[in-house]
Amino acid sequence: MTRFLLRRVVLTIPVLIGVATLVFSLIHLVPGDPVQVLLGETAAPEDVAVLRHRLGLDRPLLVQYVSFLSRAAVGDLGTSLRTNQPVVQAIAERMPATFELAIASIVVALVVAIPLGILAAVRARTAVDYVATTAALLGVSMPNFWLGPMLALVFSIGLGWFPVSGRGTVAHLVLPAITLGASLAAVLARMTRANLLEELGELYVLAARARGVPPWAVVVRHGFRNSLIPVVTVLGLQLGSVLTGAVITETIFAWPGVGRLLVQSIGFRDYPLVQGCILLIAVTYVAMNLLVDVAYGLLDPRVRYE
Repeated sequence: MTRFLLRRVVLTIPVLIGVATLVFSLIHLVPGDPVQVLLGETAAPEDVAVLRHRLGLDRPLLVQYVSFLSRAAVGDLGTSLRTNQPVVQAIAERMPATFELAIASIVVALVVAIPLGILAAVRARTAVDYVATTAALLGVSMPNFWLGPMLALVFSIGLGWFPVSGRGTVAHLVLPAITLGASLAAVLARMTRANLLEELGELYVLAARARGVPPWAVVVRHGFRNSLIPVVTVLGLQLGSVLTGAVITETIFAWPGVGRLLVQSIGFRDYPLVQGCILLIAVTYVAMNLLVDVAYGLLDPRVRYE
């Protein structure tokens, strides 16, 4: 198991370097001059040149790139151009809100998807299955930027049940968590149904039933457990998507997380802060892939000895 983990960790290092390179390149291709935004269009050319030199933006791109990589390797992502605050500190202040929203959305997704997927598989090709499949299809089809405002219009403005924006109480968390968790729940429900339905047709399940094992134990202990690997894969990959989707959801509900910070930083052309936020999201994707690989090895020993 140790060699398996070590190999997976080593393989992520080139991926992380590639991600950092891509983030640096894309940010510098975005139109707009951050110095001009900070000083205004009427700033004197001398002031623009001085600030550009102080921020290191007058250096060649290759020098900036090497400096960016070397600092990022030790956790230094630079200083915000707008607030003069370390990027790591600015992101760290917003991370609790983003993690809170992400965990809540995952809980919503699992609570809805797993029972729905199991029920649809057990009652395959019945009215229950058709209703569950239709609900999952609707969940996948509704994008965050549409579902969020609709939930706010109905449950906040119309019924007054939940706050429309901000963070502070559990009530503030309900609508953003549902918005972010709906599509994840739909994907997990469909995946759970498909894999569990396949496992329930295997010979070992038929043998368990022939031995008189209770129906719930056949489904949960035998079928569902062995159908978990594809579900874990989807869940792990979707965890990265949760952070990406949080950019839209946090903007809609004015949730003070990293996603909203990213949108605000783009508006101010705050290169270091934008780089830090995007790099965090990208590294999260890589980390989730690594965790999925580790989960594979724990769930199926054959993976460790390939």
